[in-house]
Amino acid sequence: MRQVFALRAMGTTASREVVAGATTFLTMAYIIFVNPQILSATGMDRGALVTVTILATAFGTLLAALWANVPFAMAPGMGLNAMFTYTLVLGEGLAWQTALGVVFISGLAFLLLTVLGVRERVVNAIPLSLRLGVAAGIGLFITFIGCQQLGLVQAHEETLVTLGEITPLVLVGLAGLALIAVLEVRRVPGSLLIGILFTSVLAWLLVPDTAPTGLVSLPPSPAPIALELDIGAALQWGLLGAIFSFMFVDLFDSVGSIMACSYEAGLVREDGTVRKIDRVLKADAVATLAGALLGTSTTTTYIESGAGIAAGGRTGLTSVVTAGLFLAALFFTPLAVAVPAVATAPALIVVGVYMFRNIRRIDFSDLGEGIPAFLTIILMPFTYSISLGIAFGFLSYIVLAVAAGRWRRVSPVLWIIGALSAAELALRGSALLGGG
Repeated sequence: MRQVFALRAMGTTASREVVAGATTFLTMAYIIFVNPQILSATGMDRGALVTVTILATAFGTLLAALWANVPFAMAPGMGLNAMFTYTLVLGEGLAWQTALGVVFISGLAFLLLTVLGVRERVVNAIPLSLRLGVAAGIGLFITFIGCQQLGLVQAHEETLVTLGEITPLVLVGLAGLALIAVLEVRRVPGSLLIGILFTSVLAWLLVPDTAPTGLVSLPPSPAPIALELDIGAALQWGLLGAIFSFMFVDLFDSVGSIMACSYEAGLVREDGTVRKIDRVLKADAVATLAGALLGTSTTTTYIESGAGIAAGGRTGLTSVVTAGLFLAALFFTPLAVAVPAVATAPALIVVGVYMFRNIRRIDFSDLGEGIPAFLTIILMPFTYSISLGIAFGFLSYIVLAVAAGRWRRVSPVLWIIGALSAAELALRGSALLGGG
């Protein structure tokens, strides 16, 4: 292990790496419950989704460990799974097989941009306000979904939404939310996982018929969703905007997480460049391709890796331990399948808070920056579409920059994104007119 992972050179030990790997697992194990909960709304088999979520997470994490030798973990991204379900499948009426094709094509685009060395340049060409707006908008969207699943918010004929009936199950979900919030404030590792399990137990006591019949079993087969992606159906002009949106969101998600974790792990050189970032980005892209083939939404680098790094993780051995614990979780699928929506909803709300909190860095005093960021944030939950929020945000930024005579702010990359956004809106408009 010392030779493969260079433990001595990185100033760490095997025991410290094991503790760090376990810490990372505890902080992100909630994805085992939350990802299948979100994606199963498309009609995908939930048992298969649990297996595929774990396999995609283990594969991506091992790739980061053995190829790049970094203490980073990868899993299906929060926000990206919501975009898959609520924008593409439920929002636009695509078959989930076609949506997986969209994910696969976007993964190819990730890989191409990484191999060509332009992935970071694309991210840096996007104004900071829009980057922060996209993250905050997705956070607000995820929180809205969490409130719906909790039963706290429900539909209303006149006001569109209203406060839901406060039933015993809703109170159980609120208790779970309160527990997670307290644990987060006290910085307890694994707070989301603890909250999900606590809320599940309360829900099972309240509705005994929903409790798991056992804890351990062989994992469900991934066959119902594995290799079922429809790439041909995804290769159409009408889905170009969706492919771009997946690529765009994952660009920010992965690069942002990699940069943040690299500073904590001591992987940043004096000139600000990150060691091994090329391999990490390629691993991220390959993990997305593998995840789409297995049957899940975009796989990305997780910011929760920072918990393991804070516990002393410095090498890929940390990620090997994390991946091993995920694979062990395969045999606890009956527990994962029985977790109710009311138990995962509090985790969605808290994840939304984490994605929203950097909104303070947006300069709203400059309306040329503030208005596009605001439209990006607010239109995601209002239109129930992440891609539409992105499209309106980028187009408004370009229009305001040109109108104010500050067209030099608009980079060539931004012009291309604007053209793609306009094309997406035009295609949606023509589809609505054709259907009317």
